[in-house]
Amino acid sequence: MSVLNPNQHGNEDAALIEKVNNLLPQTQCGQCGFSGCQPYAVAIVKKQAEINQCPPGGEEGIHDLAKLLNKPFKRLNPEHGEHKPEQVAFIIEEDCIGCVKCLAVCPVDAIVGAAKYMHTVIAAECTGCELCIAPCPVDCIIMQPISVHQYHHTKHDKASLAKRRFDARNERKQIEAHTAELLRQHKKKALISASKE
Repeated sequence: MSVLNPNQHGNEDAALIEKVNNLLPQTQCGQCGFSGCQPYAVAIVKKQAEINQCPPGGEEGIHDLAKLLNKPFKRLNPEHGEHKPEQVAFIIEEDCIGCVKCLAVCPVDAIVGAAKYMHTVIAAECTGCELCIAPCPVDCIIMQPISVHQYHHTKHDKASLAKRRFDARNERKQIEAHTAELLRQHKKKALISASKE
């Protein structure tokens, strides 16, 4: 999967990247070949990716991107998957062993649980990315279609919620990594001090 840094671009590109990103479904699934929606938006603006690589966005998303970028419409590239009806992950709770592998990969923290305890999906916050399925060692995660109106979110509202949750998760991960690094440095200093005594 490709990763591009959106902060390395001029103001004009940054504004267009943001507009493109706002049209993407924010599933963060990686089916486009990039590590998430923002890197895909960067690649589209930088002409390193086509507008038809996002299966969750489907033809409606491709039309929106084509209109914004003044490009001709292209059908979804089947190499990246197929558009599916809206769906959410569902954990067959009696089969869940509490391994936490699904928690680690959920890009929007829509799965709750703890080690050796049953997990569950917060369906209203699940993007349907399917990233939790492969790591599950007991195959207790399935995808279930949902009604378009089941959670009373418009497409834009759902994408905005997913983006906020994704950004919050990334911020939390950065804080955790920074805290772990500070603890590592503190332990190292303590060991050095103890060895000098």
